Amino acid sequence: MEYKTVPWRKQYVKNAHKMKECFFCTAAKRKKDKQDLILYRGEHNFIILNKYPYSPGHLMIAPYKHLDSIEKAGEKTSYEMIDILKKSLEILREVYNPHGFNTGMNIGHSAGAGVAHHYHLHVIPRWVGDSSFMPIIGKTKLTTEDLHKTYNNLYTYFKNSRD
Repeated sequence: MEYKTVPWRKQYVKNAHKMKECFFCTAAKRKKDKQDLILYRGEHNFIILNKYPYSPGHLMIAPYKHLDSIEKAGEKTSYEMIDILKKSLEILREVYNPHGFNTGMNIGHSAGAGVAHHYHLHVIPRWVGDSSFMPIIGKTKLTTEDLHKTYNNLYTYFKNSRD
């Protein structure tokens, strides 16, 4: 197996078990959107780029309210999340022209949630052949774009969508 260095992940892995505050809540409160990779703020939800994306444009839509499952959210939060999902798909189609999307939630650790205590919706652009042979044969995960490039590519579109 080939190992690739991902130094930006060291701090998270080193301190994940010690984290007292949720990174979604921290990012939402800090108001340092570019630094925290927040693309859009709605009334009840916001969009943040996934720091460990499956593909360029991998977004997460999260509520401001710290809840572990969507059924605990109010109607306004749930409806707005779906509206933001629709807008995200529209923008990602325009910017990246993907062949399809994966969208969904992993609710609870047993379902694969990396952050089980704050539910969120993943939006992942996909292309035919984007999984390639590398994870299977090369046991290496590749992405075609740096996070800051993705942020810059999408930010203007989300900023203009507030109208």
